[in-house]
Amino acid sequence: MLTDRFVQALDFAVHAHGEQRRKGTDVTYVSHLLGVAGLVLEFGGDEDLAIAGLLHDAVEDTADHDGPGMAASIRRNFGDRVADVVLDCSDTDMQPKPPWRARKEAYLSHLTTAPREVLLVSCCDKLHNARTTVIELHEKGPDFWVGAGGVARFNAGPAEQVWYNRRLARVFSERLGDDTILAPLARELERVVDTIERLAAGATGHTRR
Repeated sequence: MLTDRFVQALDFAVHAHGEQRRKGTDVTYVSHLLGVAGLVLEFGGDEDLAIAGLLHDAVEDTADHDGPGMAASIRRNFGDRVADVVLDCSDTDMQPKPPWRARKEAYLSHLTTAPREVLLVSCCDKLHNARTTVIELHEKGPDFWVGAGGVARFNAGPAEQVWYNRRLARVFSERLGDDTILAPLARELERVVDTIERLAAGATGHTRR
């Protein structure tokens, strides 16, 4: 059962992310956090892990850019377990962030030994992002990768994004393939990444709007 701690964590997440929006959209970033927390609960996570789902980006992308301070605040307000999972789901607490490729390589390596509960929250995060990517690729085609004024929407291009998603799917499959509860989560991520790869390569059509 969820308690007032979950409500407090949602309020904390709203304030931590301020008025942030999902990249290239007007959609509040909190929509992603709620989506991740929902997936965590669907795949057997308890309240601590659902809270970690709400806060999984707070250290990495806090509105005030103080990652270490945010980590300390999460630990103070929600305990060691939540804080440890959030830190394990963060690829940096530094601002400005280190180079994209180096961060992602390090995070992939980290996942090969991360605890099961970290894998649950992280895989839910990656699945929610990947599903959103598929929807937008279907709708926008190549324009998905470009933001306002023709500026790149992401810190890495289509080929690198596909590489990272493919590597993530492989790691989760290897780590969770024998897990009765979480193996379906890893398989779903693989299927969605397959679709991203096809769409990014232009193997299927898309609808422009």
